[in-house]
Amino acid sequence: MRVIAGSARRIQLKSLEGDNTRPTLDRYKETLFNTMQTYIPDSYFIDVFAGTGSIGIEALSRGAAKAVFIENNKKALAVINENLEKTHLAENAEIIAQDAISALIRLEATGSADVIFIDPPYNRGYEIQTLKLLGNSKLVGEDTLIVVEASNDTELSELSGLGFNIIKTKNYHTNRHIFMMKE
Repeated sequence: MRVIAGSARRIQLKSLEGDNTRPTLDRYKETLFNTMQTYIPDSYFIDVFAGTGSIGIEALSRGAAKAVFIENNKKALAVINENLEKTHLAENAEIIAQDAISALIRLEATGSADVIFIDPPYNRGYEIQTLKLLGNSKLVGEDTLIVVEASNDTELSELSGLGFNIIKTKNYHTNRHIFMMKE
């Protein structure tokens, strides 16, 4: 796993041992950022369920002004810190060691984000829980792009009642990226 583009291009990132996290594969990450490229420069980017931090780090490398990493796994937090130091991007990063819902509530005072990337453990319902909170959150403005990474098996039919429009879905072999904005 590496940083694909920007100021930290080609730097190898550390990953967690075991299967507690699933880092986004480089080829999927490249497709993801090609889709989001106009949202990234000078953005306020939130990486929810950050894991190794590779998505938020990619955003910083590509010119995001600030990235917030939300993670509550202690080993993952250590990896995020190490990866931020290795890429020299820590200055524009904030790490919140807390569960996603509590951290997002805490961040509401910061105003709306430009991009919120949500990549929870698959098939546990965290996607819908997080989107329910964001449906009425001050973190989501009319121009905020929300991207959810979910397994292909994840049922997201509840989205229609949460106030979001799906603007694009990118399907891969075992998972997908769902791009949405407020209605």
